[in-house]
Amino acid sequence: MDAPLEPAESTLFDPWSPGFVADPYPAYSELRERGRVHHFAPTDQWLVPRHADVSALLRDRRLGRTHLHRFSYEEFGREAPPEAHEPFHVLNDHGMLDLEPPDHTRIRRLVSKAFTPRTVERLAPYVERLADRLVRELVADGGGDLLSRVAEPLPVAVIAEMLGIPEGDRGPLRPWSADICGMYELNPSDEVAGRAVQASLEFSAYLRGLIADRRKEPGDDLISGLIAAHDEGERLTEQEMISTCVLLLNAGHEATVNATVNGWWALFRHPGQLAALRADHTLVPTAVEELMRYDTPLQLFERWVLDDIEIDGVTIPRGSEVALLFGSANRDPEVFAEPDTLDLARAENPHISFSAGIHYCIGAPLARIELAASMRALLTRAPGLQLAAEPGRKPNFVIRGLGELLVEV
Repeated sequence: MDAPLEPAESTLFDPWSPGFVADPYPAYSELRERGRVHHFAPTDQWLVPRHADVSALLRDRRLGRTHLHRFSYEEFGREAPPEAHEPFHVLNDHGMLDLEPPDHTRIRRLVSKAFTPRTVERLAPYVERLADRLVRELVADGGGDLLSRVAEPLPVAVIAEMLGIPEGDRGPLRPWSADICGMYELNPSDEVAGRAVQASLEFSAYLRGLIADRRKEPGDDLISGLIAAHDEGERLTEQEMISTCVLLLNAGHEATVNATVNGWWALFRHPGQLAALRADHTLVPTAVEELMRYDTPLQLFERWVLDDIEIDGVTIPRGSEVALLFGSANRDPEVFAEPDTLDLARAENPHISFSAGIHYCIGAPLARIELAASMRALLTRAPGLQLAAEPGRKPNFVIRGLGELLVEV
């Protein structure tokens, strides 16, 4: 049977409301109690709030990040993006995150040849040194904005170092990334789209030049590795390399930046847990996982329905879009004991903040290294770290985080 459209869901789930963005978790709880799937008219999406369903659908090949490997826009009942947005879509649509097999399989296999666990582990000492330096500078100034002083520069520098982007060229990386990621919000405005298009053009042009330089003079960096990667005669095209680099930068730091400040904001609101962490630094690995679960930076992940699916008796037809609510799934009481309680020692923690299935985050090991390094540096160098002012929150919902986090030592 088809699900009735319930107007109540449009008021319960309100991703453009500052109050909802500040604390969506009570609404998630009500959504889970009301059912396994809900139609949300403002975006014409089907909201999926429960962990078991989100986890299963991330692995279900009847859904996809794109439909273009099987259907044209017309066949799928969707309008093609405006021609003015083409630079963004060329960049976005050639990255692993928005591809399906066989292209996804081929590109991920080739990228994995350069982005190896050994490559990531080799970066660990650099990450720890940089985290320590950033925290020492923050302490020397008596505090400041944890976001702009530590959370942001650490992952941006790490992924730039990994890609081989010279230090003098790194200034535009974060603004380009922020502008491109604006397109991942629900119903982005024309202004947001315009900034994303401009950033896509500028970032692509920069990387095209850098790739040309590395072809002439290869180095010990990821871009050189992507150029060299091959498998049975297959290689990455230039556009695939550009899209891969942008994806690694955007995904490789947007989540880490927001996870860092979301995590510390949660710790400041749970002084007992923060005291336990300060007393026992061996809790850092489980603390990282719990903070990722408790307030995940990626709240929603979209998938196209390629073949009809059924959830709890509700038929969701081909051509529909589902919105998998990661933030809700990570608070599901069917999976997590006392899900609204922050427990840094939580042992069983199957959160899905890094996604699942074939699109599981390739950079998850690096993100964990970065989050642990900054946390250890702050615990060691700033043991009395405390909140200096109530933080302001960015209006974004899908990639959710703070605008600043002012602290003092």
